[in-house]
Order: sequence, then structure tokens, then C-alpha cells
Amino acid sequence: MTLMNKTDHNLSTNAKTETQTAYFAGGCFWGVERYFQGVDGVTDTQVGYAQSRKENPSYEEVCSGITDAAETVRVSYNPSRVTLRTLTLLFLDVIDPFSVDRQGNDTGRQYRTAMFCLDEVQKAIYEKALHELATREGREPAVIVEPLRNFYPAETYHQDYLDKNPGGYCHIPVAKLLNVGKRQRYIERVWDLDPEQYAVTQEAATEAPFTNKYDQNFEPGIYVDVVSGEPLFLSTDKFDAGCGWPAFSKPIDSSALTEHRDIKIPGRPRIEIRTADSQIHLGHVFDDGPKDRGGLRYCMNSASLRFVPRDQMEAQGYGKYVKLLDDAQ
Repeated sequence: MTLMNKTDHNLSTNAKTETQTAYFAGGCFWGVERYFQGVDGVTDTQVGYAQSRKENPSYEEVCSGITDAAETVRVSYNPSRVTLRTLTLLFLDVIDPFSVDRQGNDTGRQYRTAMFCLDEVQKAIYEKALHELATREGREPAVIVEPLRNFYPAETYHQDYLDKNPGGYCHIPVAKLLNVGKRQRYIERVWDLDPEQYAVTQEAATEAPFTNKYDQNFEPGIYVDVVSGEPLFLSTDKFDAGCGWPAFSKPIDSSALTEHRDIKIPGRPRIEIRTADSQIHLGHVFDDGPKDRGGLRYCMNSASLRFVPRDQMEAQGYGKYVKLLDDAQ
């Protein structure tokens, strides 16, 4: 059995090197490789087989189960541009971390999820992220953390597979592949959301009516994206719709929002509202708002918003909206 070479270890532990290395197993390695290729700071990727019982196994041997190898992506990155913590959170964000020996339509031991560590520093980063995930979700992830014993590059035709075969199979949604750069900017903030904020903003859940934070808040100020901090609504456009959630007649800038057809409730199609930048779920828009205000009701979840009172707007970087707020009152 071939152990990881000395160069790999140095790439992980020597902070003076420009490139460091990490190994992630998350189902079919085609999609995981393509995903990491979209991360700013990743300098190179290579797909291969880790933890194999047989030296230099073939794809067929790995699929047979006799090698116990895991399809794995070796990720080389510049730590001054992207941290291992960010790579770890992005990885856990794009896979199903609770699935055992399965990702997407692929099943089998070779598709198990794992983060193979090169030293104790990497191990600590991986385990911390998994602990945080378990705390948020209330259940233990199935992602394995263990020392890398070996890594054998896969056949040439597997390398950069989705670049060479754009229509090829991928268990990761295309939207996630295309938006990983933007996701990278906000993944730390997303990770810090409380369970309700995460469920609402990331999974399009709906918070309880009437008991949420901003339903009956009518103080002067501005409502911003809880993840990005982008200004979304002024308090002067908020009204009591009696629905149990914060309601607004219009956004500050309509280009900051995107509309999506929502047919989750049978026979009741709705228009979902998300932010264009962070792409979090906010709520829905309806045409039953006050006619004298334009007739729309932006029914938002408090968990998706952060309220900044008028007397704090300047200090928090929203000074240019103070006049807009004052003029509207």
C-alpha cells in the first residue's frame, strides 16, 4: 500500500507554501471536481481513488467493491485566497452529509462521503465543521474524517470529465455548479445562521405567523438581507396585513429581488421571492395589497431579514438611505 508522499504533507502544513492540498470524497467525483473548479483560490484539481486496498486500482475494480476505495477529489488551493474552512463548508453545503454510501443516483461504498486529512490541523477543521452541522441539524452527519492512507489518480478520461463532456451525468445541480463563486462569498454567514434562519433562507421553510420577530415591528428603519446585509425594504413601505408576517408594498430596488414560480401547494400557485445576490428565500408576493400603495403585498419571513433602526443606520453603513427614509415619512 502506498502512503501519501512527503510533498503532500508539506503542502498541507507549511504555511509559507503558496499551494496547499485537501482531499474530499462526495459521491461521483466528476461533479465534485467541477464544483471545486469554480471556487476562487482553487488552483488545480485531480480525481482519483483514496483508501484503496489495492495499488493503482482501475475504475472497474473500484466499482466492483474489492478495493474499498472512495472516489475522491484532490484539491490544490492558495490559502491566501481561500481557506480550508471555506472549502470544507462549501463541500458540506453541496453534498447530502447525512446520506450513507450514496449521493444522488449513485450508490455503493465507493460513493461514501469523507474528508481525508493530512495532519491534525486539517482534522480539527473538518471535525469542527461537522460538530457545528450536527448542532444545527440535531443529528450526526455520515461524513467520515480519517487520515489519508493513499490516493491514486483516476484514468485520464475521468479527469475534467464535465469540461470534456458538458452533457455528462452529474449528481450536483447545474445551478450550484454555476453559482459556487457567489456561494463562496456568503458560505460563512450562511453557516452562522440559527436553525430557523437556515431553514427559511436555505430550504424555503415558512416561520410561524404572528409570533415572528418583525410582524408587529413598525419602528422607523431599514430591513436588510440577513445574509448579505443588502438593503431590501424601508419601514415606510411596511403595513399591517393581518397575515402574521411582515408585509411591504414594495422593495427599495426591485432589481435586488428575483421571482420564481412556486407550485408546492397543489392548486395554489404562488410567486416566490428570493434575493438576486445571496439568493436566499424571503417569502412570496401577492396582489392583495393596498390599492393606494400599488396593490402588492410582499409577505416576507422575519428570519430572512435583519432590521436596522434609523438611529443606527449611519453607523452600520446605511447612511445614504436615511434621507430616503425621512422623505418617505
